[in-house]
Amino acid sequence: MGVTCVSQMPVAEGKSVQQTVELLTKKLEMLGAEKQGTFCVDCETYHTAASTLGSQGQAGKLMYVMHNSEHPLSCFALFENGPCLIADTNFDVLMGKLKGFFQSAKASKIETRGTRYQYCDFLVKVGTVTMGPSARGISVEVEYGPCVVASDCWSLLLEFLQSFLGSHAPGAPAVFGNRHDAVYGPADTMIQYMELFNKIRKQQQVPVAGIR
Repeated sequence: MGVTCVSQMPVAEGKSVQQTVELLTKKLEMLGAEKQGTFCVDCETYHTAASTLGSQGQAGKLMYVMHNSEHPLSCFALFENGPCLIADTNFDVLMGKLKGFFQSAKASKIETRGTRYQYCDFLVKVGTVTMGPSARGISVEVEYGPCVVASDCWSLLLEFLQSFLGSHAPGAPAVFGNRHDAVYGPADTMIQYMELFNKIRKQQQVPVAGIR
């Protein structure tokens, strides 16, 4: 995989989420991008069980368990302000056996689904972000395949993003600054999706149920 930027596209004025997605995909098709199947990224939030916190009013920590259809045999566990663990899909079964340590937050499942497009060396994914039955926002992921160091290709990525997002093109993701000249990997993409999902949750005023 190459270097990837994940961002949120605001809903167009007077349009629904689905209508805005259709406008974006039409722009991509006009540029010459070709459909290359579908994609899905999902995230479920867990919080540390009350029994593990002791009696000193410690704050519970959050962990995000995520899946990406680009990596069907992997499961990603991201800790709040911490590392990202990449495991196989049996990790979901393990989480079910760790209820004494981590508990699933109620109504925390959030996902984005949509269409993949290939345009030259760019892979573009435009998705509808949903929580339950409701559409909450729009995700845009752009991957530049030939490069694996973010600092070497951000200007090129930005130029392409501007070609179909216009003034809504994002700034450089925070994860790029943390990586410097390091090789970009799948965990960096999942961190961006975690940040995007949390941002959308806050915009919709849907807090993650944690320890009270």
